[in-house]
Amino acid sequence: MSMATIIPSTAERGPTTELDAERDDGVAELTRSLTIRVLSVASEIHPLVKTGGLADVVGALPAALEREGVAVRTLVPGYPAVLEALAGAAVAAEIPDLFGGPARLLAGTAAGLDLVAIDAPHLYGRPGTPYLAPDGTDWPDNAARFGALGLVAARIGTGLLQDYRPDVVHGHDWQAGLAPAYLHFAQHPKPRTVATVHSLAFAGQFPAWTLSALGLPEEAYRTEGLEYHGTLSFLKAALFYADHVTAVSPGYADEIMTHEGGMGFDGLLRARAATVTGVRLGIDDAIWDPSNDPDIPAPYAVGDMGGRAVDKAALQERFGLDPAPDALLFGVVSRLSGQKGLDLVLDALPLIAELGGQLVVVGEGDRWFEDSFRAAAERYPGRVGAVIGVDERLAHLVQAGADAVLVPSRFEPCGLVQLCALRYGAVPVVSRVGGLADTVVDANEMALAAGAATGVVFAPVTLPALEAALRRTAAIFRDPEDWAGMVVAGMATDVSWRRPARKLAALYRDLLTSDAGAHP
Repeated sequence: MSMATIIPSTAERGPTTELDAERDDGVAELTRSLTIRVLSVASEIHPLVKTGGLADVVGALPAALEREGVAVRTLVPGYPAVLEALAGAAVAAEIPDLFGGPARLLAGTAAGLDLVAIDAPHLYGRPGTPYLAPDGTDWPDNAARFGALGLVAARIGTGLLQDYRPDVVHGHDWQAGLAPAYLHFAQHPKPRTVATVHSLAFAGQFPAWTLSALGLPEEAYRTEGLEYHGTLSFLKAALFYADHVTAVSPGYADEIMTHEGGMGFDGLLRARAATVTGVRLGIDDAIWDPSNDPDIPAPYAVGDMGGRAVDKAALQERFGLDPAPDALLFGVVSRLSGQKGLDLVLDALPLIAELGGQLVVVGEGDRWFEDSFRAAAERYPGRVGAVIGVDERLAHLVQAGADAVLVPSRFEPCGLVQLCALRYGAVPVVSRVGGLADTVVDANEMALAAGAATGVVFAPVTLPALEAALRRTAAIFRDPEDWAGMVVAGMATDVSWRRPARKLAALYRDLLTSDAGAHP
């Protein structure tokens, strides 16, 4: 894209006057009219392929950014479900050899999304999840599978498609991490690059010898490059070579620069601090809308909350719980893992029962947790219910019927469950980490008095602290006025993509009108 008109930032223009404010409105309108083409690169996208929140983010961003003058096209692997959705799509390019076999790029629309899919059966035409074989182990060729994703993104960025060249290539998590590296070593004019860290816990590590198989030069394998504790890390490639790095919340952006939260990347991130930004995630508030949700029995909204009691009763019935309208019903919608703090929830079950509470759990993950929650449902009949598996429709019912939603994560880059809870009037009970701390206002005395409280926040992430939070939640639940105030304040919170999309669009424009981000 030719940025013939350079729009200076407010900071560059100096103090704002009333006349400046009017001019700013015009500048903002002109800026948004300059369409930016962004190639989003990701390993999954809702509603076509989903294993977690990454898919929700990638699926929701295009519509949110369109309102800000950003046209998003998304590059995804050609898994069977993606190719089925793109049946009849045009062949945009052919690649004779993509890490062991021929590939085609299919361009088309599916579920309202502008997509380019890598049709490479030798890499993606197989059962299982995007990352795991049916036996639960990593696909042995994941380096090639997601290296191909990065390589194709780079080639599109340098003109592979006749009718399309992006201004920005925006990769998500380690699976897209090689795109900035391939572009760094490319000789052609290049787009700017952004890498979003959804979680540092997954570094995308492979043996050092993988470098040559991926077609990257030897100079890339060094501390100032892809080397990470004797391995090659796709995530480090993104963190080092991208022009700008975003984390999925301001709190997480701060945490990953610390020794405790940086998982070995903190030194690099501190060196790049000027080009690291925290932008919290949002949810699609058209899909997550309690006043118009086909997945719940009774709609409701602020001012007309009667439907929530119907949904609570339906939730209790679905999980085989006692039909108790006055019981404090907690919900968990989560990947079942220690990172999510769910061992603490299991340990807190005696207290939940003592408080007269109930618990429903929806999710899948580590086998130990799956078995433990099944056993808990048998040990506390009528009090605890569990559905093991990913069930999007049931997740909506939990948000609509639970009084409170538990998110006791040990670390949480942003979290979407608590945003859905706020939208649905389920009070989030969360640990004070990452994006949870950014998005939930604790129900301390002053916040309750001011009508600003939206949830219960606790720290540290220990059983005593969680139990104290559960007792505090139960005490507020017994005060109808305070509880209703907290529910209304939560439902009034803007959890949409509007504000994050504005920040991302501004970031793209800054990149296109300034020098690329400096590397350490």
